[in-house]
Amino acid sequence: MTWIADVAALEAIYPEPPVQTSLDKVAPRLTPLYRRWIMASRFCILTTVGPEGTDASPRGDDGPVVAELDPQTLALPDWRGNNRIDSLRNIVRDGRVSLMFLVRGSKNVVRVNGRARLTADPAMTGRFEQRGRHPRAVIVVGIAEVYFQCAKAVMRADLWSGTDDSGAVPTAGEMIREADAGFDAEGYDAGYPDHAKARMW
Repeated sequence: MTWIADVAALEAIYPEPPVQTSLDKVAPRLTPLYRRWIMASRFCILTTVGPEGTDASPRGDDGPVVAELDPQTLALPDWRGNNRIDSLRNIVRDGRVSLMFLVRGSKNVVRVNGRARLTADPAMTGRFEQRGRHPRAVIVVGIAEVYFQCAKAVMRADLWSGTDDSGAVPTAGEMIREADAGFDAEGYDAGYPDHAKARMW
């Protein structure tokens, strides 16, 4: 196999200039329409980078997944998870982040690139109170650029077709049992919905 090892070789394969609209759509802050789109999103993927490499983490909420602090700043609560804190460690060491926002049924994706910091300030964590609980920390993202991604990837994947493909993939319990032969996969999968319900926030 031959590898593409430098930018000149890559650009030789893609000699056409970027489509002009792909450049024109980039904004350095939230515009009214980008704000409207992001505030409709209940789910995003947070990507970070650190000394060990990259990390991508799904984030979801029962309303807007982020809050706008101002047109150049978003706040993302860190709700209860598995305490690996890979993304948070990366942010402390290297603030570069990207957010990819999805809205159910929309074929577009909106992306935010910028730099993030963490805070556990009670005034900030208190903004996100859910059922009497607060996140331990909040990721505050300074926006460098925001833009939508064209719909082709979602269209190719037919992501919102309504088809349930979950029966074709292993369960979480089965994947744990692959690493730990004695693990009770069926019990874990059966009990997880109730387990998670009490630990959403």
